[in-house]
Amino acid sequence: MLNDGVNMERVQVEIYGQAYNIKGGTDTAYTRELAAYVDGKMRAIEKGTGTVDPLRVAILTAITIADEFYHERKRCSELENTAGNAVKRLMELTDATPDDI
Repeated sequence: MLNDGVNMERVQVEIYGQAYNIKGGTDTAYTRELAAYVDGKMRAIEKGTGTVDPLRVAILTAITIADEFYHERKRCSELENTAGNAVKRLMELTDATPDDI
């Protein structure tokens, strides 16, 4: 979302009842989508825990999103390993080398 400062667009979003002006890339729809995701997570945390303190809700949301990120990162790593092993096995079966591809 962040870039080198060139063509930065400002977009106003609302997260958990607060308006924020966010300066980011040129894809304002993506910025709004991210904000809506965070807002939805915060509201789900509030509903699920009964917590109404905005700071607590924000911290719990950050931990939840970090957990999702770590699980996805692990899953991607496992998929990369599986794909790498499959390519290696196929190359063995065909007597190919990486330079042949």
